[in-house]
Amino acid sequence: MKEFSYTIKDPLGIHARPAGLFIKKLVAFKSAITISREDNGATCDGKGLLALMKLKVKQNDTIVIKAEGEDEAATIEAAQAYLSAYL
Repeated sequence: MKEFSYTIKDPLGIHARPAGLFIKKLVAFKSAITISREDNGATCDGKGLLALMKLKVKQNDTIVIKAEGEDEAATIEAAQAYLSAYL
């Protein structure tokens, strides 16, 4: 299992458009992915748009992305790259 933490910098937090693009990127991988808020422990499936939106991640919230499976390293690398570029 691989994981990393990321603090959201976007003033709008994780909103619909970047969330949709993020999920679209993650579903291309075979690994199981979970996303959780560090502050309250709420967790969701990393391949579900509505589940991610229900986390209500705002600016300065820290999320933890976990990937487990045959391509977990590539999954984490792609997630880090996307979050750093867009959120």
